[in-house]
Parts: sequence; structure tokens; C-alpha cells
Amino acid sequence: MNSTTTTPALPSPGLLAAAPHRLMFFIGAGNLLLAMAWWAAWLAAQRWPGLLQVPQAATVPGWLHAFVMQYQVLPSFFLGFLLTVFPRWMALPEVPRWRYVPVGVGMFGGQAAMLLGALGLEAALVAGLLMTLAGWLSGTSILARLVLAERGRTWHARSCLAAMGLGLLGVLCFGAFLLTGSPWWAMVAIKLGTFGLLLPVYLTVAHRMFPFFAGNAVPGYVAWRPMWLLAAVWTLAMAHLALELLHAYAWLWLADAPMLALSLLALWRWWPRGRAPGLLQVLFVGLAWWPVTFALFSLQSLLYLVTGAFLLGRAPAHALFIGLFGSVLVAMVSRVTQGHSGRPLRMYGLAWWAFVGIQVAAVMRVAAELVPDPLAWQALSAIAWLVALSPWVFRIGRIYLAPRVDGKPG
Repeated sequence: MNSTTTTPALPSPGLLAAAPHRLMFFIGAGNLLLAMAWWAAWLAAQRWPGLLQVPQAATVPGWLHAFVMQYQVLPSFFLGFLLTVFPRWMALPEVPRWRYVPVGVGMFGGQAAMLLGALGLEAALVAGLLMTLAGWLSGTSILARLVLAERGRTWHARSCLAAMGLGLLGVLCFGAFLLTGSPWWAMVAIKLGTFGLLLPVYLTVAHRMFPFFAGNAVPGYVAWRPMWLLAAVWTLAMAHLALELLHAYAWLWLADAPMLALSLLALWRWWPRGRAPGLLQVLFVGLAWWPVTFALFSLQSLLYLVTGAFLLGRAPAHALFIGLFGSVLVAMVSRVTQGHSGRPLRMYGLAWWAFVGIQVAAVMRVAAELVPDPLAWQALSAIAWLVALSPWVFRIGRIYLAPRVDGKPG
């Protein structure tokens, strides 16, 4: 009787180029930890200077943090997703390897250089900006070619491409800030990243995929995906963006209150009523930060109308960044990683750890605006982010370096 034993395959960096999501998710995971390690250290050094010393950044640290997260960390993940699903959405051939590898090189190299700038090397900021711009141009041009090659009209693809176009504009605006030193360009870049890029991409993907996932997992579920909902999201996001750029903060509620109502309607219609697996539940729990965010934005605007002060500080923005974007990132990346590696579609221990941890980090960061020692809470929230996501990142990173467990390509 012959017996055979199998040993786990050794990590192979060459496998990263086997599919867009492998490469870009791996880069996104690395970018995530590097970016938050620097930011957590910087915040801790500001609050407890005797405990830790961090070199002074070559530009405004908070603005650099915003740029890195909005234009390098999160886009690395959703570029991997979009480069994978665009051909499937539009029944087109898969993107060849020689096209998407330069996207990853630009995104990773750009952030690595930017973080050297965060440690005081001024020339690295320009080099990082140029590499990031190259990655963005490469990725956006691939998506644009796919949209132009399609015979029909896939509105979700066009919505994501429009957001990528605004994101590319935001990268250029941050470059203008680095060249001129004008804070106006930095402000425009940050607002474009939030309401022109990230929010439309996240909600477009949710509009297309979340009801689809629920329909496959919950018996009797009826998918609800009217296109007017996506159009309304874009209209209200652009209205908020315009009011922000005009500094009309007292009137942001005119866009944010309708967005709150829209988010509640969408969540009510999308939420699975039947028995749902954990991997599906976390998508909708993460999406529940959408109405929380715009309730806070609406309240902030109304309070500003009455008092002329931002009484909630950055709480609404971080409900969006950490609560919505962070939660849905963990949920979606866990799902895509499990499915595209041939593993069961289920939440596992480290995914639950990451998802629950990101909820804790979000609550801490929102609360930091309302407590007596805000900087300490900001630092602890960043540390909580690292504690929550580091084990999960190392697990998914090993998966991207290994063959699919079912032996299939990709």
C-alpha cells in the first residue's frame, strides 16, 4: 500500500503576477501596514514625545497621511478588483499580465517613496508622486480601454471609470500642492479623493455586487439594483464635493441629509432578511457605516450653521474612512481572497478579528473628537488598526504567494 504526503507549497513571488487581484491585493496589504505604522508612530510621538521620536515629515503630515490612504493604499485594492471584474462585467478578454504589472510597480514604489518623504526626505515626495501618477495612468488607461471596447453599456464600469478619472485629477492636484506649496491644492486633492473617488467606487461596487452576493446565499432574496439609486449617489456626492470646495459648510446638510435618507433606503432594501453566512453579513454591517457617516455629516453642518464651529471635528470623515471604507475593505478582500484562491466562502478567525477590530478602531477614532485627550485617542485608534489588521494581512499575503488550493489557474 503506497501512502503519499503533501507539503505546503513554498511561497513564490512569481505567482503574484498570475492575476491582477493577487498582485494588487498583495501590494495593498503591504501599503496598508507601512502607511499605518508610520501614522501610528507619528501620532504617538506627538502625544508622548519622551516615549518615541519620529523624524519630521517633508510636508504637512496630516495631508500626507490623507493622500497615502486615499490615493495609494485603498486604490491598490480596488484596482486589483476592477482589473479582474471589468472584463467579466463586459464579456471581454482578461487583462494581460504585461499591462497590469506596471500598475502595481507604480503604486508600491510610489508609496514607498512617499513614506521616505514622511521621514524627512523631501526629494522622495516628488519621486513618489511621479511613480504614483504612472501607476494611476496605467491602471486608468486599462479600464478606459475596456470600457471603449465594450459593445453595450455597463453603467457600473462607467461609474467606476468616472471615479478613477476624478481620482487621477486628485493625484495631479496633490502634485500641484507639492510644487507650489499652496494649501488649496491639498484641500482639493483630499476632497476629490473622498467624494469623487472613494465614495463613488465603494457604493458602485456595493450597488452591483452586494445584492448579487445576497441572492446567491439567501433563499428567496430579491435583488434590488435600480440605476436611479446609483445616479442619486453620484448627484449627492458631487453636490457635497462642490459645497466643500466652496467652503459652504453651513449648507452641506442640503446634500448630506438626502444622502442619509438614500443610505437608509438602500440598506433597508438590501439587507438579507433570511439566514445569511458571516461572509455576507459583514458586507452589510460594514455598509451600515454609510448612514452613520451622513448622519454625522448632516449634524456637523447644522451645528456649523448655528454656531460657526466644527463641533464634531473629523468624526464624520473617520466614520467614513475607517468605518465604511475600512470595514467593507476587510469584508470584500476576505471574500475575494477566499473565492479566488479556491477556498470555502466563509469568514475565518483572523477575518473576524480584523473586522471586529476595525469597528473598535472606527469607534475610537470618532470618539477621539469628543474626549478630553483627543491626540491620545487618535494614536490608540491607529494602533488598534494595526493590531486588528496585521494578522489578517499576513494571512492573505501568504495566500497570494501560493498556488490555488483547487489547482486552478489564477
